[in-house]
Amino acid sequence: MSRRIRFHTLSREQWIARPIDEVFAFFADAKNLEAITPPWLRFRILSCRPDPVQAGSEIRYRLRWHGIPIYWTTDIRHWDAPHRFIDVQRSGPYRLWHHTHRFEAHGDRTKMTDVVRYALPFWFLGRLVHKLKVRADVQQIFDYRYSRIRELLPETNESRSHLARMDGE
Repeated sequence: MSRRIRFHTLSREQWIARPIDEVFAFFADAKNLEAITPPWLRFRILSCRPDPVQAGSEIRYRLRWHGIPIYWTTDIRHWDAPHRFIDVQRSGPYRLWHHTHRFEAHGDRTKMTDVVRYALPFWFLGRLVHKLKVRADVQQIFDYRYSRIRELLPETNESRSHLARMDGE
């Protein structure tokens, strides 16, 4: 008898005042993942093969979650540059981790959407730990990503003047 996996979903949207090719290139560089991950996780990429990231790439990480060392491996399962890519956990802390990154061009701006479906192991205990701690941690990680992306990909003078022209129309 097989049990259905009960998963959680986190969805986030962010507007980035940069062209889609530039935004996608930033996210296609695995090294940038360290820059947008909260320091409290002590996140480090151990390897990325092949590099640059593409369909079939395997990325291995190490992090610490509340002092517990965790090793994590994800595979890039889908690659549709510059519009979408999907990373899926092969081994790590989750029973399921499926992260879709979508990018939509809107002139000189890009709408980025993250949709993460995830489930913890240990059935009832996993659901309890999610409710008590993991849900808030995942939300905090993506809140941090949002603010770091705004810092690392700020509006350019060109995008500000383009937006001002749009507002004046």
